[in-house]
Amino acid sequence: MKVRVDPGSCAGFGACLGLCPKVFKLHDDGYTVVLVDEVPAELEDAVRQAAGQCPANAISVSDDPR
Repeated sequence: MKVRVDPGSCAGFGACLGLCPKVFKLHDDGYTVVLVDEVPAELEDAVRQAAGQCPANAISVSDDPR
């Protein structure tokens, strides 16, 4: 699974950090960045939950291996 944060949409709420700090981090500019190229299987549910709860809808997930 791949995860992406749209930097143009992210408002820096940080809800994703509370749900999955091993995948998301707040950058020095206050916006979320993704820490991994591929989401580990054991964290996929937490990442999907973070995407669903993002107030800015800035997180997208893809099961496409490309």
